[in-house]
Amino acid sequence: MQIAIASGKGGVGKSSVTASLLYFLKDRYNLIAVDADAEAPNLGLLLGVTEWEEEREHFGAKVARINPEGCVRCGICMERCPYDCIYIDEEGNYVVNELTCEGCNVCGLVCPVTGTITLEEVRSGVIRKATTKYGFPIISAQLDVGRPESGKLVTEEKEWAKKIMEELSLEHMIVDSAAGIGCQVIASLGGADLAILIAEPTPASLSDVQRVYKVVQHFREPAYLIINKADLNPGFTALKEWAESEGIPILGEIPYDRAIPKSMSMLKPVVEAFPDSKAAKALKEIAERIADEIIG
Repeated sequence: MQIAIASGKGGVGKSSVTASLLYFLKDRYNLIAVDADAEAPNLGLLLGVTEWEEEREHFGAKVARINPEGCVRCGICMERCPYDCIYIDEEGNYVVNELTCEGCNVCGLVCPVTGTITLEEVRSGVIRKATTKYGFPIISAQLDVGRPESGKLVTEEKEWAKKIMEELSLEHMIVDSAAGIGCQVIASLGGADLAILIAEPTPASLSDVQRVYKVVQHFREPAYLIINKADLNPGFTALKEWAESEGIPILGEIPYDRAIPKSMSMLKPVVEAFPDSKAAKALKEIAERIADEIIG
């Protein structure tokens, strides 16, 4: 089974919840974790990963290059660049800023000297593998600054995870999605068997979880909800009402607990660092529901 955990909004505790669920489920199942936030990966940190066993570079992004020998300095490329990423250096040469270039090739099309401006493939990021101290493997990715293809990185992560599952006879893949509803999240949810949504009782979180739920519906996947920091805004009932109206089962509620940020600074899931905390007890109950009612 492939389970995607998503939130739509950053800062609601998705990765910390994922780390704790992995901690509990590892004793019942052979699983692999995938950190599908290539722009800001932190699941490995929460699981205490300090070194990566293997890294694979991902190439595919393209940037423009201007050959100064063929350039006639007409300036058309700089005028027409839709991203304003061409500038003149101290020597009077037209140069492309690689961090902002999107590889659209408008500059190459308008250049009057054929072959002066070319598109070259560059690295988009790196995909990494490690074995956590808990015994299960984790796949993560790091997008290079200013590069596109975050969705392709996540897709490659999952493909690598599938191969490892076959090699090691693993049963389940737990995918920690990025915030938002962009390419990374779409790649995370694509091919999943179900989605577990994390939200907190605030209007902003409700709005964002509703948006990501539309992506889940696009893939026709069943969805479940976990309410984090459930006691911070007791008068806000719209989140539960929305879940009920959509037929989304609520797996549980996690109270606000200062033990969670403390455990994060220790690079441990809260259920390991502070097993008697309120949040840890709630997470244990949620993990048991997932094991009994969803995974089986």
